[in-house]
Amino acid sequence: MNISIKDKKVLSDVRMDRAREFLADAYANFKERRYRTAVNRAYYASLSAIRALLILEGINPETHEGVLTMLSLRFIKTEIIPVHIIKIFKTLFSKRTDVDYGDFDTTSSADAEESLKSAEEIIEAIDIVRKKLIAETS
Repeated sequence: MNISIKDKKVLSDVRMDRAREFLADAYANFKERRYRTAVNRAYYASLSAIRALLILEGINPETHEGVLTMLSLRFIKTEIIPVHIIKIFKTLFSKRTDVDYGDFDTTSSADAEESLKSAEEIIEAIDIVRKKLIAETS
């Protein structure tokens, strides 16, 4: 991907804003006891945050697996982001898949709450690194 540093920063900010919006949606759904939708939105909040980070490196995967792979290669294996972040993201991805495609899936309040906390942790860890990268290119 060949876009300017300025455009990468703008796109990163847009994606991080979307991550925060999706997380707010997740909490609103949780409050209304729509636990499956809360898990879905928590996952997409995390995904958007990760995509906000990856674009700063000029990386723009088109699939969920691509995002997972590129995060692992660029930020986990290099120990820029702790390995437990990828583990909780994989768990969140699995939960999201279950709630979206599982015909008989039931999601408890506790499962949904755990997903919300996982998304918060992922977003916080990602945003710390994202802000460092932006500062380094300014």
